[in-house]
Amino acid sequence: MSNEKNRREALVYHAKPQPGKIKIVPTKPYSTQRDLALAYSPGVAEPCLEIAKDKDNVYKYTSKGNLVAIISNGTAVLGLGNIGPEASKPVMEGKGLLFKIFADIDGIDIEVDTEDVDKFIETVKMIAPTFGGINLEDIKAPEAFEIERRLKEELDIPVMHDDQHGTAIISAAALLNALELTGKNIDEVRIVVSGAGAAAVSCTRLYKAFGAKDENIVMLDSKGVIRKDRENLSKEKLEFASDRKIDTLEEAMIDADVFIGLSIKDVVSPEMLLSMAKDPIVFAMANPDPEIKYELACKTRKDIIMATGRSDHPNQVNNVLGFPFIFRGALDVRATGINEAMKMAAVEALAKLTREPVPEQVNIAYGETRLTFGKDYIIPKPFDPRLISEIPPAIAKAAMESGIAKEPIEDWEKYKEELRQRSGDDNKVVRLLHNRAKMNKKRIIFAEADHLDVLKAAQIVQEEGIATPILLGNKEIILELMNELEFEVTDGVQIIDPQSPEAKPKREQYAEKYWINRRRTGSTLYYAKTQMKKRNSFGSMMVLEGDADGMISGYSRAYPMVVKPVFEVIGRASGISKASTVHIMITKRGPIFLADTSININPTAEELAEIAQNTANVASTFGFDPVIALLSYANYGSSTHPNSRKVKEAVRILHENNPELVVDGEIQTDFALNKELLQSQFPFSKLAGKKVNTLIFPNLESANITYKLLKELNGADSIGPIMVGLRRSVHIMQLGASVDEMVNMCAIAAIDAQEREKRWKAKAGNS
Repeated sequence: MSNEKNRREALVYHAKPQPGKIKIVPTKPYSTQRDLALAYSPGVAEPCLEIAKDKDNVYKYTSKGNLVAIISNGTAVLGLGNIGPEASKPVMEGKGLLFKIFADIDGIDIEVDTEDVDKFIETVKMIAPTFGGINLEDIKAPEAFEIERRLKEELDIPVMHDDQHGTAIISAAALLNALELTGKNIDEVRIVVSGAGAAAVSCTRLYKAFGAKDENIVMLDSKGVIRKDRENLSKEKLEFASDRKIDTLEEAMIDADVFIGLSIKDVVSPEMLLSMAKDPIVFAMANPDPEIKYELACKTRKDIIMATGRSDHPNQVNNVLGFPFIFRGALDVRATGINEAMKMAAVEALAKLTREPVPEQVNIAYGETRLTFGKDYIIPKPFDPRLISEIPPAIAKAAMESGIAKEPIEDWEKYKEELRQRSGDDNKVVRLLHNRAKMNKKRIIFAEADHLDVLKAAQIVQEEGIATPILLGNKEIILELMNELEFEVTDGVQIIDPQSPEAKPKREQYAEKYWINRRRTGSTLYYAKTQMKKRNSFGSMMVLEGDADGMISGYSRAYPMVVKPVFEVIGRASGISKASTVHIMITKRGPIFLADTSININPTAEELAEIAQNTANVASTFGFDPVIALLSYANYGSSTHPNSRKVKEAVRILHENNPELVVDGEIQTDFALNKELLQSQFPFSKLAGKKVNTLIFPNLESANITYKLLKELNGADSIGPIMVGLRRSVHIMQLGASVDEMVNMCAIAAIDAQEREKRWKAKAGNS
């Protein structure tokens, strides 16, 4: 993708459909006059009076306790430098988005137009009553040190400069684990720190808190080694000044055990790495380009343990592992600050989490057979669902034990369950899908590529590395649209018009195969040749014959028109009596799998049981343990109508044939989704006390209506319909699917193809 095109896309993303990345939404009813009277005048006077009596009541009656200010003056923004407060606002809004999606914290960005330390501090102090915590961001050193120090002293709410402490906490956890793997002690290792800014100083201080010795640390700035005999050193640099008579990074690296890079790209050479001690630990964290390239470092030293700030290599030191969860824990006990004990608790919790068995959902997301603690896994992955339930409790306990928690937690299991219910748990499914698809890129056909939106989706798929698109349709139109979109064809991307003379050899080959497969169903060779001029039949044959790995279609035609040729060519998989479809709805309570949303009009009890089993397999494929409710208008035998009895019989079949499944019914939707209601009325249910994430509907009508209602009225994103039960990875979208929906369906098709490939290899290996 060209830099200019990338620039335009970034600008459009931030500008459309409305400017910015965050907004404020009401949390209380507001539809009636009574609601408005309670929300404002006269009802609002009552909480005001209660807060006036006791200021701590502000946490009881307002959103202060879940509100963090993200404050910057724009003097040290990412790699952009001092660009000013207005220009820093997109970054601060982005930080607010991360707070919300990872820890359900409302982050409000505030940009302060001053570089004067006293004015900045005074401004923050004056607005502090609004917030439960202060996240300082992108403020240049050395002012950042003074600002944070004074605000921590003068405010009674958590204050943290994430540029300093976030990197320090994550890298310290990685360092502890790397040292454990190498059998080295932190009080003995020689550490070289390249960089002397806020992050470097904070990292080194935290390493010292865990036992690193001053005499074993060498820090460098742009002038070289920071030595005690250098003049005009800042207080922070003087803290790490060395007695050693060396001047350069090359000299400092000799026999060093650990390199910490927070400086600029390519300052470390292979020769420097070779001069380091046995089993070197190298954290090259300059972004976007590290101090030494990952591949070069690993090629140079086979015994290296390497981490970077990049997501495309193992061991990413990513601040999102820290700040959302640190503030979550601090807010939840109303801590009056974020102290060293809390930061050290975060380090230890992250390090410990890495050494524990990794959930299958994380393995799936990263395309790993099994992530295990080792040199390529010394720090948790950002998509690890355990972060929200493990890190905040560690922070909260440390705050309580150090005496700065004003609202101690008593029931830790209840607290962990509350954390899991927040948006940091399950709502990363789209990112998981895309990430997993990229791990083993597949060739996916876009059967309607001469439509602009379809081609946009294919372009995103190619540029993001989700799959290699194969474009079917009128070649002239496709090329014209590609030029309009600046869609650059790269290796592997094919444009095929099934009706063109160029496609005739393949068309003839496919027609012969098609006819052989269907000649006893009334098809003629002439009919087969006619069908192969149609893109859905041609594309399906490409997949069947291995010339493509998967296909998506359905954007421009009604579902039945697309399903028929696909079924004729691909056919059902072995052991499947009925193909079906599943929709994944991305809701506030996490992803919910719905079936069958597109094919089976009125399935029998036996077919319902098969649909439930196949849907459970889909949920498991994406790393979720299926908890399945078979829905009805009745609860557990309250109706004897045939429609209800059908669902009851399907449940009996599942209990008998699939006892390992967590499944029950017949049950009404509200009881299935409301744990408290279900527990109180039907404690005998296999679903009691569990969070249902899979809903099986009694017929197509109810399933299709429900998923479209969820999508349109609640704004729930949907992925699907995912086709289940075909011989190959072919998925048919709903008419008029959006660009994002098509991109997600392509990821589904790619993952489906990956799973089939795994099964074929496993079968071949066992034969």
